[in-house]
Amino acid sequence: MVIGAGIGGLTAAAILADRGWSVTVLEQVSELEPVGAGISLAPNALRALDVIGLGDAVRALRTWTGRGGLRAPSGRWLVPITGDRTSARFGDPLVLLTRTALVDLLRSRLPARAELRTGAEAVLADPGGPERPATVTAGARSLEADLVVAADGIHSATRRSLFPAHPGLRYAGFTTWRFLTDAPPGGVQPHETWGRGRMWGTQSLPDGRVYAYAAAAQPAAHHAHDDELAKLRRLFCSWHPPLPQLLETLPKRAVLRNDVHHLATPLPAHHHGRVVLLGDAAHPMTPSIGQGGNQAVEDAVVLGQLADPAGDTTLAPASYTRLRLPRTTRIVQQSARAARTTTLTSAPACAVRNAAFAVVGRLAPELMLRALDGIADWRPPERV
Repeated sequence: MVIGAGIGGLTAAAILADRGWSVTVLEQVSELEPVGAGISLAPNALRALDVIGLGDAVRALRTWTGRGGLRAPSGRWLVPITGDRTSARFGDPLVLLTRTALVDLLRSRLPARAELRTGAEAVLADPGGPERPATVTAGARSLEADLVVAADGIHSATRRSLFPAHPGLRYAGFTTWRFLTDAPPGGVQPHETWGRGRMWGTQSLPDGRVYAYAAAAQPAAHHAHDDELAKLRRLFCSWHPPLPQLLETLPKRAVLRNDVHHLATPLPAHHHGRVVLLGDAAHPMTPSIGQGGNQAVEDAVVLGQLADPAGDTTLAPASYTRLRLPRTTRIVQQSARAARTTTLTSAPACAVRNAAFAVVGRLAPELMLRALDGIADWRPPERV
C-alpha cells in the first residue's frame, strides 16, 4: 500500500507492481494536480528510472545542450557551463521537465492491477510488526498491508505518528517562488543568478516554455503586503534580462510561493514496523542542489529492489533504512550548506563568493560540477 501519489509514491507503486506486489495507492486529493512547476532530473534519477523502463523517455526530453551556468545580477557570467559537461562527468544529462509531464509518465507505468484511489485520505492506524500486518484507515474503511510506503510529503502525518519525539521541520531561512511562462523572443540560456540574499534560476522546458524559480532570505511566513508577483518584481526587475521581461506580463495566479523547511535533525530510521517513509516524508531538504525529487525516485527504486513479495517481507524495511538513511542524511546536509551559500546577505561575503566563482569559471568551470560528485554518479542496487 502506498500513501501519496506524488513522484515518489507513483515510482514506488510502479516498481512494486513490477515485482509482483498487489499495490493500492491512496491519494487524499480528488484529482492529481502536481504541486510545483518544474523538476530537474539528474543522472542518478535517470538511472533509477531505467529500472522501471522510463529513463530513456525522460532523456528524450532533454533540452539543455548549449551554454548555461552561474551569473551575477548584472548579467556577467561567473561560471559558464555546457550541458555536455554534465553528461561527460556523470555519464548522463541533466533533464528539466514539468512535474505534470513526469507524473503522467509514471502513471503510464502503473499496470492494471495497481489501484489508484483519489479522494482517499489515509491515516496509519498500526505500523504492524513481524507477526501482524500494518493497518491504514481510509475514510470508514480499515485496510491491512504487508508493506506500507508513506510518501505523504513534507508535512507527513505518518512521520509524526511513527516518530512523535522527533523535533520535526526547521525553517531554512528563505522563501522560494516558482512559475511557468512562455519563453521570450530568442529563448533563454539556462542559468542561475546569485545576488545578495537572493537568487534566480531560469530553465528551458521541452514544451518551449520557461521554468523560473527564485529565492530570498527572509523571516518565515513573511508574505508580501500586496501580492507575490509584485514582490518578485521589486526584488528582481533591476537584474539582467530576461528576468524583467519574464515578470512583466506574468499573471499573479502563476506564482507559487513556499517557505522552505527541512529536516535538520535526521530521523533515527526511515522505517518502523512494516512502514517505510519515502521522499519528503523521510528527508525533506532545501532545493539548493536540486535533489529532493531525485532522492524520492532513488528511495522508491531501492525499496523495490529490496522488497520481494515471495520472500520475508519484514526484512525489506530495515534494509531500506540501512541503505538510504546515511546517503540522504549527507545530501540533506550538503543541500543546507549550498542554501547558505546562495542566500548570503553580507555584501562583503557576497563579493568574495562571486569573485571566487569567477576565478573558477575562468580556470576550471568543471569544478562547479563537483558538488554532485557522490550524488549524480549513484547507481541502483541489484534486486534481491
